[in-house]
Amino acid sequence: MRRAADAAAQEGKRSLGFWMCTALVVGNIIGVGIFAMPATLAPYGLNAFSGWLVTVIGCAFLAISFAGLARAFPADDGPSAYTERAFGKGAAFIVMWCYWVSIWVANAAIAIALVGYLTVFFPGLAHTAGLPGLIALALLWMFVGINLLGARTAGWVQVLTTVLKLVPQAGVIVLGLWLLFAHPAIYAAHVPPNPPSWREISSVSSLALFAMLGIECAMIPASRVRDPERTIPRATLTGTLMAAAIYIAISAVPMFVIPQAELAVSNSPYADLFARVLGGHYGEAVAAFVLVSGLGVLNGWTLLAGEVVQCMSRHGGLPALFVHENSRGAPARALLLTGSVASVMLLTNFTDSISKVFSLLIVIATGATLPLYFASTLGLIVLRRRGELPARAHRPQWLQAAALAAVIYCAWVSIGIGAEPLLWTIALGGAGVPLYLWWLHAQRRAAPAVGSEAS
Repeated sequence: MRRAADAAAQEGKRSLGFWMCTALVVGNIIGVGIFAMPATLAPYGLNAFSGWLVTVIGCAFLAISFAGLARAFPADDGPSAYTERAFGKGAAFIVMWCYWVSIWVANAAIAIALVGYLTVFFPGLAHTAGLPGLIALALLWMFVGINLLGARTAGWVQVLTTVLKLVPQAGVIVLGLWLLFAHPAIYAAHVPPNPPSWREISSVSSLALFAMLGIECAMIPASRVRDPERTIPRATLTGTLMAAAIYIAISAVPMFVIPQAELAVSNSPYADLFARVLGGHYGEAVAAFVLVSGLGVLNGWTLLAGEVVQCMSRHGGLPALFVHENSRGAPARALLLTGSVASVMLLTNFTDSISKVFSLLIVIATGATLPLYFASTLGLIVLRRRGELPARAHRPQWLQAAALAAVIYCAWVSIGIGAEPLLWTIALGGAGVPLYLWWLHAQRRAAPAVGSEAS
């Protein structure tokens, strides 16, 4: 009777269905990064498309690997549990610690970028000392507050903002098709002259991966997903392919319509695209949708940040107090901790220009996410070789091949990402080691005391 009640209570906590999980994946992938990406990739010319192709293929292999793990272990608590199965608790803690670091670093970067777009409508923000930082801080804590209302509330916010953020993407695609049929010569007027280069393709792959971060998002809140064995794989693959198709479609238009040198220095490529072709206030309208996009991704990453801390606490890597949930079922203390460290990161870095701070933070966030990708894909290979992949795993030999391809892709990205962000990743990841060792020591000291009390 009690077991049935516990099962019913657990099922009651599973409030995220297929569309909410898909919105979480698409919403977290399509953030403010894609709206700045054409300018970032402009110096690479047509090599940007080759880099995008490598990124999409690599992310597809990652998505297949994540989907296979979710289907093989539907009761597991996402990547933390997969890594623990393959490599032990210590590795699982470091992987999730790095991932948590990547989330709150990315949240700080997103808040900074949003303030930058707000200056389109309120130019005085850029000239008032301290005000941009305070507004970015307010944005961070606004979404901590929304997520304190529970996963379902945050999920509906994610669905709404995902639908709204797709509007400018659809607008770019429609504009591109209209130009193709009405003024086809415009696509031949500004073809970038870059010759093919593997070095440039590698660099583009590393930059483009930041825009695709989020393909793992449906796995993180696994304990809150309805029918995770079916929902997580479907949402992961659907969300990844949707985002990839949108990205490739909308990246081509500004690449050919705006001259390469002009595009490379643009602060808002899509706003400039609409203003260039249609004139008027279309650029401001696009900037408004960019803000909606950024708000949606900030909401989604805040939800995941709380889940990651709660997950680490559940697995013994952090104090048990972070498992606590409020009356709405939200990991309140975990969310408050994440909001606090993101605030520190934001305030300590808001001494430089918005663009420089944003560029630094996005590469750190990308580097800090790679350990989770490596651990999940290598873990799938290890579990398959040990014979520990359950019979429910769909085509295990193909899963292993996809995981191996994903590992090769992650190694390729690591080479192209550069030394500085990798050193940042090692430093921030290493900062979790003393904490984990201290917590293990505290647990070992507590164990004899519990034993003596019981006797």
